[in-house]
Amino acid sequence: MKKKLTVLLLAVGLLSGLYLQKAQATDEAKPLAIGAAAPQFTLPDANGKSHSLASLKGKKGTLIFFTSARCPMVVAYHERIQQITADYKAKGINVIGINSNVTETTEEIKQNVVAKKLAYTVLRDEGSKIADQFNAQVTPEMYLLDADGKLAYRGGVDDNRSAELVKSTYLRSALDAMLTGQPIERAETRAFGCSVKRAS
Repeated sequence: MKKKLTVLLLAVGLLSGLYLQKAQATDEAKPLAIGAAAPQFTLPDANGKSHSLASLKGKKGTLIFFTSARCPMVVAYHERIQQITADYKAKGINVIGINSNVTETTEEIKQNVVAKKLAYTVLRDEGSKIADQFNAQVTPEMYLLDADGKLAYRGGVDDNRSAELVKSTYLRSALDAMLTGQPIERAETRAFGCSVKRAS
């Protein structure tokens, strides 16, 4: 009888532990909420120089996006992101690219930065730890922080991978609203692209 009770208690304990782990995993997978403070981080660029979020933030806000050296969707958005970087830098917004793909090497990232003359700093997120903290799922996926480092917008650049077919410029609208002190009409949109390649 005691043996059966012990086995039963062990089974209940094991199930409770699994449930707790599942609940914790679910909590960790929740998207960063609008208005929440962004996680602080320090990451190396492709040349090995470390940069903190605090050292790269803009005076009026910071645009962080998860990127890739290979993803066709990032290639499709290259010119638009370059233009956004140029247009809003003078307005106090700094852009940071974060590559969290375990399948892409530091040398590959470095070559991509040079070949495409990227106008923003690209950081290497070994082990996809920062992608996990932001719950980033695809590339490109955008996170706009206000001057206080709080999340003001998350999602896509716009509504179509083909620039000529774009009808809604979500990110530019969010940037303009934030800079003029207006409410952001759509603070969350769906980002589409290649999945962030995490370690299995």
